[in-house]
Amino acid sequence: MTTVISREWEHVVVTGGAGFVGSHLCTALLDAGAAVTCVDDFCTGRPENIAPLLDRPGFTLVQADVAEELPVRRSPDLVLHFASPASPADYLRLPLHTLATGSDGTRHALELARSAGARFVLASTSEVYGDPRQNPQDERYWGNVNPVGPRSVYDEAKRFGEALTTAYADAHGVDTCIVRLFNTYGPRMRGHDGRAVPTFVRQALDGEPLTVTGDGGQTRSLSYVDDTVAGILAAAAHGMRGPVNIGNPGEITMLELAELVIELAGSDSEIRFIERPVDDPAVRCPDITLAKDKLGWQPRVAAEDGLRRTIDWFRAEAAV
Repeated sequence: MTTVISREWEHVVVTGGAGFVGSHLCTALLDAGAAVTCVDDFCTGRPENIAPLLDRPGFTLVQADVAEELPVRRSPDLVLHFASPASPADYLRLPLHTLATGSDGTRHALELARSAGARFVLASTSEVYGDPRQNPQDERYWGNVNPVGPRSVYDEAKRFGEALTTAYADAHGVDTCIVRLFNTYGPRMRGHDGRAVPTFVRQALDGEPLTVTGDGGQTRSLSYVDDTVAGILAAAAHGMRGPVNIGNPGEITMLELAELVIELAGSDSEIRFIERPVDDPAVRCPDITLAKDKLGWQPRVAAEDGLRRTIDWFRAEAAV
């Protein structure tokens, strides 16, 4: 992966660094010459994601639950807070841990940045918009979130994290940024994590029916992980506070996605419709005007190209 980083970082702490997006961030930062401390409790992160990094100069792994502590000895100049269960299957299985990571974990990461005088970037999510009544969603939209629904443990953890990040910037002068990530996909996702792309890819490669919820008319906007990482690092280097949407404005229905995965995988799988989850958003599409204007960033990887790369990775993983 080639990522242009317009600011040189000496030491970066990545919480959730063994996760899907976190591990790609660790790789990109090491490639750019930064020392990286990856902090992860492996509740959803995978050792395999960072195994190739363990012997690289400048890489340090700290196994810890950021909701309990953040035991980093070397002072960083950048803290990327990406620790959190992110898929519905994970945060529904770990509701209290998800909330604790979004609250206490965010506070610990902010305190580390505050004590070190470091730049701080919070990984927020398009889920703060809930089931939006505005489409596409720009950063001024306040959202339509059910605070006591099954998704609330994730949605409200991220919304609280945004509030806490803003308060630290205002009250303590911490140099903060909030990035709202939209439906990132790519290599290193777990096939059973419950999100649409890895689920469809796994099912297509295994010859199973692709399980589309509802009538498949709900939309998502898919951002390939290389694009997402480039957007995150551009926001970190820019110095903006945000929030800023990082995602791909190309909107696709879940039925269209399932059909595309079947085609690209060369699969004979059929499509089976199942019950739609409670509070499942009907639409999801970012307005990325702010990211384009302020960061000079926009996604470059087309859906078909990104999905091919993802399918190839899953196929290679299955062959090991």
